[in-house]
Amino acid sequence: MSAIIHVVAAVIVNARGEVLISLRHAQAHQGGLWEFPGGKVEPGEAAYAALRRELHEELGIDVEKARPLIRIPHRYPDKSVLLDVWRVTDFSGEPHGREGQPVQWVTPERLPDFDFPAANRPIVTAARLPDRYLITPEPTLEPTLEFGADFLQRLEQAFARGIRLVQLRAKTLDERAYSELARAVCARARAYGAQVLLNAAAPAAIESIAEIGAAGVHLNTQRLMSLSQRPLPPPLWVAASCHTAEELQQAARIGCDFVVLGPVQPTASHPGAVHLDWSGLHALCEIGSVPVYALGGLRDADLDAAWRAGAQGIAAIRGLWPEEG
Repeated sequence: MSAIIHVVAAVIVNARGEVLISLRHAQAHQGGLWEFPGGKVEPGEAAYAALRRELHEELGIDVEKARPLIRIPHRYPDKSVLLDVWRVTDFSGEPHGREGQPVQWVTPERLPDFDFPAANRPIVTAARLPDRYLITPEPTLEPTLEFGADFLQRLEQAFARGIRLVQLRAKTLDERAYSELARAVCARARAYGAQVLLNAAAPAAIESIAEIGAAGVHLNTQRLMSLSQRPLPPPLWVAASCHTAEELQQAARIGCDFVVLGPVQPTASHPGAVHLDWSGLHALCEIGSVPVYALGGLRDADLDAAWRAGAQGIAAIRGLWPEEG
């Protein structure tokens, strides 16, 4: 087997939240497809140094601020690559194709409309996802939405604080109550440009996702392991809860867009559960090929540690749910 080619790539984000992509030369490997700028890491070169060098050579910019986003091992028929992807949020200079390649700024939502190499697909997903994924606490909603007023008020507070991705987790509600709550949650999410994924015990609530206005589904581990294919077509999201390498590989096999992985730290809800710690999370992120949210006793202050471990960001209930008052 040939050596793995270590490549750095950049999701470069401007002040408007747009992402820069460039068109590969026709004679290059995977020529004629769009890509995220970057290139090969030289022997003995650190990944961040390679990123700064490549972006200066290709685009004429100097990276001022960047952080790890995702690392993707990928095997093509003729080569194996490790894509070491960074999110660049501060740079000097005006990006332009110094090697004659066309470049274009696009909104994250439009990225799926462009043709990328197969290895870039998880990068497209990671570029579209936020760094925090709120999981709602179990709501109490009997028999009408009036009993959910506090729940919805706190959810709006979370949106106001910048949360843009929510898993509506409600295992105790029946189908009718869950659907009513989901409609109310999705209506509030739309006002903030946020997205909601449904996670419920009632299958019919999931099946009516389009009518409810949700952006996708979140699969618990049991349902994930029971499936042989992706349950929803793009552009709807499919996410899943994972704890092991086997579950992570199953999520990739059926085409999940992203997963939550944990617990990373001890949690109040599962005080006796074995936790991964940051090194365990890192090891699992290294073998995966989808964006991962770290889960388990985490808060905003843990974002840097999650990024260093290879995660997209953090998922949490208590750590992201607004406190009473």
